[in-house]
Amino acid sequence: MNEEFVVKLARSEATVTVPAGGSILYSLLTAGIEVPYACGVGICGACEQSVLSGTPEHRDFVLSEEEQAAGRVLICCAGSRTPELELDL
Repeated sequence: MNEEFVVKLARSEATVTVPAGGSILYSLLTAGIEVPYACGVGICGACEQSVLSGTPEHRDFVLSEEEQAAGRVLICCAGSRTPELELDL
């Protein structure tokens, strides 16, 4: 899915729109929300977060299928298969 979607942050109750083809990480940073990251391209794992609801589209080179199935996502390069993705942030 390469469409705009909304990221909801459970702890802060903030929402951020990620444009089609955009990055969750950079959309959060642009909105002034600080999150950990290093490489920004899905190879280091520093931006790993927990997904509470929604279905991410994984595009990283770090997470195993088991980690993905357990609700982990690298926000630097992941998209969303659903209109909303809720993260434990």
